[in-house]
Amino acid sequence: MIPYRYAEATDPAEAVPSGARFKGYESFTVQDLKVEARVVCCRRERWVTPDGRTVIAPLPCGIGDHFGPEFKRFILAQYHQGQTTVPRLVELLRTLGVDISKRQVVHILTDANAAFIAEAREVLRAGLVHAGWISVDDTGALHRGGNGFCTQIGDDAFTFFATTGSKSRGNFLELLRAGHGDYVLNDQAFAYMRRRSLAGPVIAKPAGHPTRHFADAAAWTAHLAHLGIAGLTVHPDPVSIATEGALWDSIVAHGFLDGTVILSDDGGQFNVGENALCWVQAERLIYKLDTFTDAARQAKERVRALILWFYADLKAYRLAPDPRCKAALRARFDRIFRRQTGFPTLDRLLARLHANKAELLRVLDHPEIPLHTNGSENDIRCQVIRCEISGTTRSENGRDCRDAFLGLAKACRKLGVSFWDFLGTRLGAAVTHAVPSLPQLVAARYAS
Repeated sequence: MIPYRYAEATDPAEAVPSGARFKGYESFTVQDLKVEARVVCCRRERWVTPDGRTVIAPLPCGIGDHFGPEFKRFILAQYHQGQTTVPRLVELLRTLGVDISKRQVVHILTDANAAFIAEAREVLRAGLVHAGWISVDDTGALHRGGNGFCTQIGDDAFTFFATTGSKSRGNFLELLRAGHGDYVLNDQAFAYMRRRSLAGPVIAKPAGHPTRHFADAAAWTAHLAHLGIAGLTVHPDPVSIATEGALWDSIVAHGFLDGTVILSDDGGQFNVGENALCWVQAERLIYKLDTFTDAARQAKERVRALILWFYADLKAYRLAPDPRCKAALRARFDRIFRRQTGFPTLDRLLARLHANKAELLRVLDHPEIPLHTNGSENDIRCQVIRCEISGTTRSENGRDCRDAFLGLAKACRKLGVSFWDFLGTRLGAAVTHAVPSLPQLVAARYAS
């Protein structure tokens, strides 16, 4: 909240007639903003010691280069929260009287921001440890002129973005490690490999080896080569499945996703752990189905009406869970998705959706889970807009900073704190309210 500054109006608008009574003041609030360029010259004592060394007095606290914390906060907020392009930001700053180049603005946006990137990663870790559910999505992103993918992970308390060159299941599992680089082989890993139909003799090779922990990708790759798994050319790919199993066990070993449900739009890369699926995406498949006869159109609309009615009852169940309704809703699901409409394409689609019964009805056991991934789609829209405005990122730092700051801005909004104050607190600028560690706020949100 901006502090008030009170001013008293002493002169009345017109002459006050004799006999008038003073009735106090009537308030009229005016909001204003003062933006100006300031240049401060720090005169630092300089001494030369007898042995030829030069000793210079240190800079004031919070100053490390030729740009102050308020200036850096303005640039970071305008670029990441205001979605301003670098050329327009440079032009605005020069209009305000700042002597700065495009290269210097890019330097502020991409360099010396390791602390922000680390905090974004810690926010992810806090979410993965404490969240009862997370919603995930991905979208196309450009990096160094090539096609990549930005993955979103989050819930009502946090958001995390990561842009990579792949959207595979292995890539998603690597992101769920939240910065850890190890690979682990324990019961969770071998159970994962069996679920992915990896052959028993192949699983027996790592299971029979005494080494179960590998510090990095190089050590893990060397271990697969030593066991003779790397040279196998069968389906499914043993290297991919074994690696996914080791990644999943690493996630479990670090205490992530313990009982956490992963809500997605049925993308195969997100099919790990305990899953829930988006009902909006499921209904959209039927909505987009092409029909060419009146009978097919009537069948399609009849099924859509039944699904929307069922969806409304699921929303009511979330608000007031009743264990007695579970069996009735499960039976009703079967009646809708096992029906034969006489429209073959629709019947095949209904059978495909019925195969996802457990994931679509996960809400019956976890009423706190949303029925859709609208939250993820809303979160990831800022990444889409950023790519449309600025195109590709050109450096690893630039990519990581873009992901980190957009995720931190989203987390601040969800936690009810000011992104402006967050930047000011971290950079040492003046703030109305100091913002504590975001990972601590995320953890406290789940505890409340």
